[in-house]
Amino acid sequence: MCELLAERRSAKGWSQEDLATRLHAMSGNASVTREEVSRWERGKRIPGPYWRSWLSRVLDTPCDELELAAAVARRRRRKNAPTG
Repeated sequence: MCELLAERRSAKGWSQEDLATRLHAMSGNASVTREEVSRWERGKRIPGPYWRSWLSRVLDTPCDELELAAAVARRRRRKNAPTG
């Protein structure tokens, strides 16, 4: 997920702030920030279905592609999770 988002954003010549601003403008939801975009791109968080839908529109990326990337990211997290 993180690589896909960073790649698509960079291809448009946008900063993380630009992406957050565009998400806010399209969705009307001001809760996304540059910091949240950074967390998504660093793999610290995986955007939920709500934001994946908006990311699809803003980045002109098929929703299915974002869903697959999110599923892969979740599998990686589970695989790398500490066992106890």
